[in-house]
Amino acid sequence: MSKTNAIRILEARNIPHTTHTYEVDENDLSGTTVANKINARQETVFKTLVASGDKNGINVFCIPVTEELNLKKAAYASGNKSIEMVKVKDLLNLTGYIRGGCSPIGMKKNYPTYIEETAQLFETIYVSAGMRGMQVCLAPEDLMNAVNAVFTDLL
Repeated sequence: MSKTNAIRILEARNIPHTTHTYEVDENDLSGTTVANKINARQETVFKTLVASGDKNGINVFCIPVTEELNLKKAAYASGNKSIEMVKVKDLLNLTGYIRGGCSPIGMKKNYPTYIEETAQLFETIYVSAGMRGMQVCLAPEDLMNAVNAVFTDLL
C-alpha cells in the first residue's frame, strides 16, 4: 500500500508507529469489524469523528469504535453551546479524507482535536492511517502531540 499523508507526517516527526492493513468490505466499514480484522482489542481502536460547533466551526473527536460521542460533552470540551456531526458528503472537502479512512493526522487544516480520555489507559491505540484498509498504531501521547490534541471526557 502507498504511504498516506498521516504516515508521512509520523515518519517526518520520528513518531514511533506501526501500520496494519486489512481487507475492506465496502458494506461494513464499522470500527468493530476493523478491530477484528487487525486482531486488536476493540477498546483500543479509535474512530475519528468530525463535527461543527456553533461558535468555533470544525472540531475533530477520537473515541473508541464501540462508543458513541456524547454531543453535550463534545460541545463543552470544544467551547461550543451545541455541536453536530458534519455530513458524510462534506467530509472529503473539509478533511481530505473519506468515511472509513478519516485520520486525525494530516487533515487539510489543523482543526481543534479532542481524544477520549480513556485512550490514556492503553500503551498504544489505533486510528485510521488515512485510507480505508489501513490503521496506524501509536502511543496515545504521541497522537496527542502529533495533532495538538487534548484528552477529555467525550462519552
